Amino acid sequence: MSNNWLKALSVFALLSLGACGGGGSLGNSGNSSAGGSAGSGSSAGGSSGNSSGGSSAGIFGGGQAAEEAGIEAMTAEEIFLSAERELADGDEEEAARLFGEVERLYPFSDFARRALLMSAFANQLDGNYEASRSDAGRFLDLYPADQDADYAQYIIALSYYDQIDESSRDSQLILNALQELRVVVERYPGSEYETSALLKFDLAIDQLAGKEMEVGRYYLRRGHFGAAINRFRVVVEDFETTTHTPEALYRLVEAYLSLGLEADAQTAGAILGHNFQATDWFNDAHVLLTGRGLTTEEADPRANRWLRRIWRDGLGLGR
Repeated sequence: MSNNWLKALSVFALLSLGACGGGGSLGNSGNSSAGGSAGSGSSAGGSSGNSSGGSSAGIFGGGQAAEEAGIEAMTAEEIFLSAERELADGDEEEAARLFGEVERLYPFSDFARRALLMSAFANQLDGNYEASRSDAGRFLDLYPADQDADYAQYIIALSYYDQIDESSRDSQLILNALQELRVVVERYPGSEYETSALLKFDLAIDQLAGKEMEVGRYYLRRGHFGAAINRFRVVVEDFETTTHTPEALYRLVEAYLSLGLEADAQTAGAILGHNFQATDWFNDAHVLLTGRGLTTEEADPRANRWLRRIWRDGLGLGR
């Protein structure tokens, strides 16, 4: 775990973005985790099932003023349960609004505390990530020692993480997600959200490495071999435990051979073979190198220092 945190911090420095404060296939798993917690965290799932009536919006006819007057006549518990019914019916936006009404009308009640967190959850499900993050942040400001503080922090992390997708070019989202996931684990050790946060942290690191690969391939296709090498080197040195490392080593072989740097190409191929010999990337690199009369068995002592260091130190790539 500590190694991953250090890797993330090195990336922040590398991209000159610094530590940040506190969607796609990735997002689906996050929302499902959040859903399980919210049901137990509110402790209102069972009581909601016993309540009668439809949505609160349908109870009071006659426009917004009449509806507001009707809501103000309800108790905190009644509004809270109405919000839960809206949430169960799939209207997350209306649920978030009603949870907000609990806090507005009964700010000092225990329902206000619970409603604030549920509002964050409902907004998260609705894709209103900024509002979700705001609600969860206020919850932590008001109730920093609450038993659900870890969940509020987890929602903040999800508000960034669930926006990450394969096509996004915004690395800042990934960096923000990494920073907030890190807070979950370090501030709330042993939390029920720790395992999920660690998994998402590793996936986000993999996503960040993928961004480096995308840029590196772009440079490689256009013959900017030095710029491409710099990107692939970042993946090999800073993201060596990700799924992108074998390809990064192969692309280094390609780039170095294109520049005529055979010692560097051979050493990158040797690292690839030593750690990922069963991959297609190694097979392709082996063909390239042996076609030039080079080997994948040993590093070349004339290679660049950073490559020789990785070969010598044996960083455990792919193990």
